[in-house]
Amino acid sequence: MTPLAHTPAVAAPAGPGPVASFLRFAALGGGVGVLSGLAVPLLAVTMPWAAANAVVTAASTLLCTELHARFTFGRGRGAGWREHWQSAGSAAAAYLTTCVAVWVLHLLQPSPGLLTEQLVYLGACGLAGTGRFLVLRCCVFAVRRDRAARPPARRNTAGVPALVTAA
Repeated sequence: MTPLAHTPAVAAPAGPGPVASFLRFAALGGGVGVLSGLAVPLLAVTMPWAAANAVVTAASTLLCTELHARFTFGRGRGAGWREHWQSAGSAAAAYLTTCVAVWVLHLLQPSPGLLTEQLVYLGACGLAGTGRFLVLRCCVFAVRRDRAARPPARRNTAGVPALVTAA
């Protein structure tokens, strides 16, 4: 560090490895997924199942995106708008997966029991969750190598007059 430098150049944190982040993803996302699995049938008493699933999916996606940004992928901060929108895209695919799975169940068995419906729903959530993990790890929360390799840009303030006030 030179005497004129304001901040030392530090590399961006690499984040946890794939196994550690998958275990965190499974614990956090799985915990929220189990709670979501309980919330959907409770809401489905007052509205159509697909609408209840949409409401729960939206709420759980917001919560999980924050949790994954802070803990799963080691960002150390909350998710920004870009991460939320990208995560919402993967959540939409997960929503469609769970809806299609339950729809197929109802085609095959018109009056399934709650336990059967929950098993199909949670199985579809697990499959969709694995896909979401890959999308989030590889695209949404991936550390870009070109940004991590470059030191942060410094502003040239040599020609900018400073405003000095007395306290």
